[in-house]
Amino acid sequence: MKKLIDKLEKNRNLSKEELTMLVADQSAENLQYLNERAVAVRRSVFGNSVYIRGLIEFTNYCKNDCYYCGLRCSNRKADRYRLTPKQILQCCRKGHELGFRTFVLQGGEDPYWNDERLEVLIGEIKREHPDCALTLSIGERERKSYQRLYDAGADRFLLRHETANADHYGMLHPAEMSHANRLRCLKDLKEIGFQTGCGFMVGSPGQTTETLVEDLMFIREFEPAMVGIGPFIPAGNTPFSGEKTGSVELTLRLLSIIRLMNPKVLLPATTALGTAKEDGRAMGIKAGANVIMPNLSPTDVREKYRIYDNKLATGVEAAEGLKELELEMGKIGYKIEITRGDSPLCINTHKKQTN
Repeated sequence: MKKLIDKLEKNRNLSKEELTMLVADQSAENLQYLNERAVAVRRSVFGNSVYIRGLIEFTNYCKNDCYYCGLRCSNRKADRYRLTPKQILQCCRKGHELGFRTFVLQGGEDPYWNDERLEVLIGEIKREHPDCALTLSIGERERKSYQRLYDAGADRFLLRHETANADHYGMLHPAEMSHANRLRCLKDLKEIGFQTGCGFMVGSPGQTTETLVEDLMFIREFEPAMVGIGPFIPAGNTPFSGEKTGSVELTLRLLSIIRLMNPKVLLPATTALGTAKEDGRAMGIKAGANVIMPNLSPTDVREKYRIYDNKLATGVEAAEGLKELELEMGKIGYKIEITRGDSPLCINTHKKQTN
């Protein structure tokens, strides 16, 4: 297996059969070696830097009814909220004072936030903080909508593909949502010029080694600027509330594989990883990840953004815990980087970097 890992590091292009062997491997020794090689590759590109993003969960309204998500529209027990533009701008000001130079606006697919409202908000954020990057994570929209948001000043867009297998996608989403449309959105985002991120949950219901390999092959072909993966964690009041949490070990293995496949990718150690295991975020960094997204949302709404149960919102998960996070990263040999942290894959081509 170590020869296979070395081949991946050297060529970044294993066959489907070889990827299947690597994903399915259960050896702790091989996992350690895989993590070590991923860290070496990450250091060769990014040094010991960890990039931070200020996460603003600005609405938990959603028109969709995805089977795994606690924000699904049929969840009548969700305590809904929607931040005002004034509140969002206050979050950005606070984040800028703390040292954040990327803000991530994340929310459900909330019809209230149409193109017009988002254009105004994006413009205000960019005028106040021209030295900052703005990332959107607001789901599926038409191409013309994505274009308007890009033209308004948004730099990046995160949209998990969830799974590269259409049948598996159908197991996770209602019939009115289509796998083809999700892939269309990703294609449009990248063509428009967004630094585009995709990703998936590890251990989602119906997932197999074969579908995971399809995910890896899709990521290799799509060449995203960022990949967000984390263990599936069940949410109450959803069809999957009784399912088990995804494997942290498998998540770490996949993080390392993705790092070796794409050395320049931005790879978060997600909140889900920290929720599934106490030191999960540090373990993610030690598996090749290089991004952390502390929460900048107002403290009184953080518990309401329940995409899954028991989501962490305090300590190093919170923007207020940035000093604690710096100490935690320092203990394992890393430093927090106070920059925009653009993807090396996009820095020379994205129009906003050349103005």
